[in-house]
This record gives sequence, C-alpha cells and structure tokens, in this order.
Amino acid sequence: MDNTPKVMQIVSRCEALFDDLHFNAVKDWKAAVPGRKAIGYMPVYVPRELIHAAGMLPVGILGGGDSLEVIQGDAYYQSYICRIPRSTIELGLTGRLDCLDGMLFPSICDVIRNLSGMWKMLFKDKYVRYIDVPQNYQDEVGGTFYMQEMQILREDLAELAGRPITDADLNASIRVYNDNRAAIRELYAYRAAKPWQAPTSEVYLVLRAGMVLPVEEHTALVREYLAAAEGLQRVKRDNARVVINGSFCEQPPLALIKSIEMAGCYVVDDDFMLVTRWLLGEVPADGEPLRELSKAFLHASASTAAKYDATREEKGVFLMKQVKNGGAEGVIFAAPSFCDPALLERPMLQDVLSKHGIPHTAFKYAENTGQMAPIREQAGTFADSIKLWNAA
Repeated sequence: MDNTPKVMQIVSRCEALFDDLHFNAVKDWKAAVPGRKAIGYMPVYVPRELIHAAGMLPVGILGGGDSLEVIQGDAYYQSYICRIPRSTIELGLTGRLDCLDGMLFPSICDVIRNLSGMWKMLFKDKYVRYIDVPQNYQDEVGGTFYMQEMQILREDLAELAGRPITDADLNASIRVYNDNRAAIRELYAYRAAKPWQAPTSEVYLVLRAGMVLPVEEHTALVREYLAAAEGLQRVKRDNARVVINGSFCEQPPLALIKSIEMAGCYVVDDDFMLVTRWLLGEVPADGEPLRELSKAFLHASASTAAKYDATREEKGVFLMKQVKNGGAEGVIFAAPSFCDPALLERPMLQDVLSKHGIPHTAFKYAENTGQMAPIREQAGTFADSIKLWNAA
C-alpha cells in the first residue's frame, strides 16, 4: 500500500499550522466553546500541565520566523541581541496574539526576562508571568521553591478560569502529557533508528503542530505520522548521523533544517522545542502533583544551556548520551546569533567532544536567515569529512 498521500497530508497540515502567524487554529479552538481561554508561552520549558488542568489551551510562541517583517519590534530592543524578542513583540503589537489571554515567559536568559517585563507594560489587560525555576537541586530547597512558584501560577490560572484547579485535575493533565511525551519519545526513537523514513524537516513540523493544537489531538497526530512513515518505503542513503545542539530557543528556519539534510546529514537528535521533551520520563500521576512535577524537573529533565548545571562536571554529559544513544557520528552546533546561553556553553561542550574524539562543526543563524548556501556547504563538507574519517 502506498502511504505517500497520507504522509504528505499530515505534513501539509502541520506546515499550514507552522506558516499561520495569525493562530487561526487557536481562534477556532476558542470559538468552538465560548469562554475558552488560551495561554501563550515561549517553549523552552513551562509546566503546561497547569494550563491544561485549568481547561485552557497552552500555545507555544516561537517568534515570527522568516516570513514576518519586523518593523515596530526593532524599536524595543538593541541590535546586538537575538531576533526572537523583536519578532515576538511584533506579533503582539500587530494584533496577531490577541487571541491569547495571557503569556508565560520561562527562565531562559536576561533578554526573555526583560521581555516579560515589557509585555506587562505593553499589554496591561493580559495575564503575564515570568516562570522562574530552581538553581538548587535539593528537594527541600529548590524543590520547595519550585512548588511555591507553581502554586502561584496555579492560583493565578484558577482565578482566570473562574474555578479551582484540584489535584485530581492536575493528575489527569499529567497523565495526558505523559502520553504526549511518550509519543514524542517514540517519534525520536524511530527517527534515530530510521532517519531516512522520518526526515527531520517533517519531524520538526509535526513537533511544531503541538504548539497550537490541543495536546490530545497532537498525541494522536504524532502516532498517525509514525504509522504513515513506517508504511512508506523511502531511499536509505549513506548520510552522516549528527546531533544538532544550541537551537533550544530561537528556532532555525525550516529551510536551514532542509539544507542540513540535503547536505548529506541525518539528524538523529536535537534540542528543538525542548518543552515537548524536557521531562525525560513518566511523571507519577497518583500523588501530590506539584511535588511530582518538581521532582521530575530536578531529577529527570533535559540538560540545556538555558538551565543551571549544579556542577561543572555535568557539562557535556547529556550531549554525550545523545551522541551515544542516537548512534551519531558528529555534532553540529547551530545557535542563534547573540544567544548568550548557547554561545557561552558551546566551547565547553566542544572541549568535551574533542576529548572523546567526536567530530563537530559550528555556525550561527537567525530565525529569518535567508542565505542557506554557505550553511549547506559547511554541513556538506562536515558530512564528507566524517565519512572520510570513518573510512580511514
């Protein structure tokens, strides 16, 4: 049976959601039941379970990409920072985010912290909160702090919803997100095993769909894509298997991902949209929900430059596991220009890779990067060198 139409149908739907900077899917969800509310967030990590338990739609906001002309946003930020805050401001000032009833700004960097304050001044009628996370990983210290932070958010969202958010509500939402995380782990495991069957340009679009769809619908979509991809036989090439690191906040243009693949690379792991994979395992859904979410953050969460590492020795451990588990032959460091967390951590990670003899290359991009030829040439040269080294 030829499943090409099914795969393409799913990818086309995801691409339409990706291209829609007016968030019509969110508007449609709200219009279906009057009184529904939607809460935006920048998707490095926020506890989406709390938004879901309040009966609201969590909406991932990833800037304007390469199709939005930033005019007003440039007046609010200096030129020597990344582009995502400027394009996010542009989305807000042009009314594209009017469908949102609030915005959450996770702890990423000083720029995003400042963006949360700016949002409060610009959109006084919207709920705005900066989501702080612990830097101490002891349950009785950092864990207690994080539970208190989540409790404040819980009470705020309950007030916005006009009803309390019970532990039963939260545990039900934890189960829903456990299922979503499990589906995405299946997707990533499948891509690592058969990257020719699930190109990263498609996997990325399937992930992006989860930023605007209800989580239950997205989980079904992920598994639908997996079934369709497995039923379609694609050509297997002798490409270099690579991990992409540094793209956890401002996202690369879709054309950049395609360019890396066209250059002869199979991406077997990455740090795109970490909110979907931040918590690494199943969160217990039969206890105190805030305590369990706190423990998951402290002891079973992904490592990234946007998250404090308790010791210097931890640098590179998570990346090395990605390389090993994905069977990667090299690492591509792709970070947004002026991204302080990613670019400050990069030399430390490169040092770890060099000590273990793992090839790596690096470049910078912006979400509106238009010229892909140099990146494709660099990725192609890197892929060729990996194959030559392996052959030798």
